[in-house]
Amino acid sequence: MLSRLSRPVAALSRALSTSAQNSARVSVLGASGGIGQPLSLLLKNSPLVSNLALYDIAHTPGVAADLSHIETRAKVTGFIGPDQLPECLKDADVVVIPAGVPRKPGMTRDDLFNTNATIVANLTEACAKHCPEAMICIIANPVNSTIPITSEVFKKQGVYNPNRIFGVTTLDIVRANTFVAELKGLDPARVNVPVIGGHAGKTIIPVISQCTPKVEFPQDQLETLTGRIQEAGTEVVKAKAGAGSATLSMAYAGARFTFSLLDAMNGKEGVIECSFVRSEETECTYFSTPLLLGKNGIEKNLGLGKLTAFEEKCVSEAMAELKASIKKGEEFAKSRK
Repeated sequence: MLSRLSRPVAALSRALSTSAQNSARVSVLGASGGIGQPLSLLLKNSPLVSNLALYDIAHTPGVAADLSHIETRAKVTGFIGPDQLPECLKDADVVVIPAGVPRKPGMTRDDLFNTNATIVANLTEACAKHCPEAMICIIANPVNSTIPITSEVFKKQGVYNPNRIFGVTTLDIVRANTFVAELKGLDPARVNVPVIGGHAGKTIIPVISQCTPKVEFPQDQLETLTGRIQEAGTEVVKAKAGAGSATLSMAYAGARFTFSLLDAMNGKEGVIECSFVRSEETECTYFSTPLLLGKNGIEKNLGLGKLTAFEEKCVSEAMAELKASIKKGEEFAKSRK
């Protein structure tokens, strides 16, 4: 189990050191937003990135100028508006998409669908046309629907490769690690809780029985902890009182996933991250599980592993909502002209 779920946070600290020297062009779509700016800052700070291309519909020249003054080697370029999107995507190795509107109090991730579905469809269509071989990392919610949309868009363009399209659920793992560490008095950097399923409410299933190091909780505490992990995004939305959703922690999680992917693309072995992807592990056509990453994206889906009765019940209870969200995304993409 230790080898299967080795701690990927090392990728973040290594990516922020000066020892790793690699060359990757990373494009961030939605780079001026609440997630996009801190995400771009973390990417600029990494020697894994040689070129950082920032796109948004406003403010990107200023964000790019600001970041370009930082004393790291990544060359930063800003692109603004749809006419400049193709140039932003040219030669991209990885595209990260945090674009879209954030949640406000009282909103579910699904409430974002109408606005964000169109944004993601338009941006991924451009990706399919201008960088069809790039790794596509979708942060824009609702991920349970935006990943099926992305897949259908790539299919329509005839360039679909399910091993290169990722729904970034890493924030669920980051939160699970933090909350478990707090309860057990552990260093969160040394805790790893796989989180499977989807990326909304009860579809978020922390597999605490597979946590390393091994931890145990009484059933009532386990249920409370699971509920907190599932609703942690809402916790931030409420705390920000209308001023946005989780942006800084999401930027950290997005950077962590991107660095793990770049490490694997550079030939590092044993890189494992959970992500919401096309899957045959359950009756759902998309499902998040631990993935072994490689030079070409997903090298191997490591599946659900052994679950407790409580975790199996959580999976079972998530299925209907997950299937509905997937279907909603697929139907939206197929209905587009």
